[in-house]
Amino acid sequence: MQKRTLGNSNLEVSALGLGCMSMTGGYSASPDRQDIIALIRAAVERGVPFFDTAQVYGRFTNEELVGEALAPVRDQVVIATKFGHDFDNGGLNSRPEYIKQMTEGSLRRLGVETIDLYYQHRVDPDMPIEDVAGAVKDLIQEGKVKHFGLSEAAAQTIRRAHAVQPVAAVQSEYSMWWRRPEEDVLPMLEELGIGFVPFSPLGKGFLTGKIDENSEFTSTDIRSTIPRFTPEARKANQAMVDLLDSIAQRKHATPAQIALAWLLAQKPWIVPIPGTRRLERMDENIGALAVQLTPDDLRDIERAASQITVKGARYPEHLEQQTYR
Repeated sequence: MQKRTLGNSNLEVSALGLGCMSMTGGYSASPDRQDIIALIRAAVERGVPFFDTAQVYGRFTNEELVGEALAPVRDQVVIATKFGHDFDNGGLNSRPEYIKQMTEGSLRRLGVETIDLYYQHRVDPDMPIEDVAGAVKDLIQEGKVKHFGLSEAAAQTIRRAHAVQPVAAVQSEYSMWWRRPEEDVLPMLEELGIGFVPFSPLGKGFLTGKIDENSEFTSTDIRSTIPRFTPEARKANQAMVDLLDSIAQRKHATPAQIALAWLLAQKPWIVPIPGTRRLERMDENIGALAVQLTPDDLRDIERAASQITVKGARYPEHLEQQTYR
């Protein structure tokens, strides 16, 4: 398995990680627990030791699942989790005392003494980012956290946090159909030496080519609430999948593998974390590491992609308001 280091930190991970959110719901009913434990352990066997969870996924159950699955191989893996949601009152809460209180629960659920990478899940507008960074700095000094991260934060917020406690990685959505980080976040990360961890690198499944305008989503599937996944938007956005498919045929790969290979080719400090609950999909994703996109390939993709206008917002408005601040 290829390795990458997240920015200037000494945090070395596999070139692809495994996003675990969907393993306790989000896209459909939770799958069988033992099947998912087997999948997580299979990832380790295949050289994928980088796992992404969060307190809010399944409301704590995701951390418990990941902790149980990785207990036999704890010294071989890197576990990232996230804080910042208020489980008592709803909304966000990054008060330093609350961060520290919730950290104890994450340590217990994950069955670890130290969290490898600890992200603020969303920026709390009611709490100065310097205070948040200071709280995580305290946790690092106490040995409860190794590295600090931010998720969906604006460039200037990242800079302010980094001045208090070095940020090892920023996690935000990034893919061929959501390129907002290129505007100011990626240049900032390169300047400061911070790694980047794209979530939803396959566009919540759309870029795999397995979804079209006739696909149906249950009420428990988060895509049923996302403007980008209306039938009209899916029909319009098929052009992006068609582009991926044309390249995939030339490279003897799949659209998903091209989408991941494109991300990996952007910067050597980018580590996508595609999520899946199926072994064959995980193997397909890992296969993206063998796909070589030449400079000419990348130019062709850029030229073609620039002619495609993606239709539909990536989140409902109330969720989008929580990002890039």
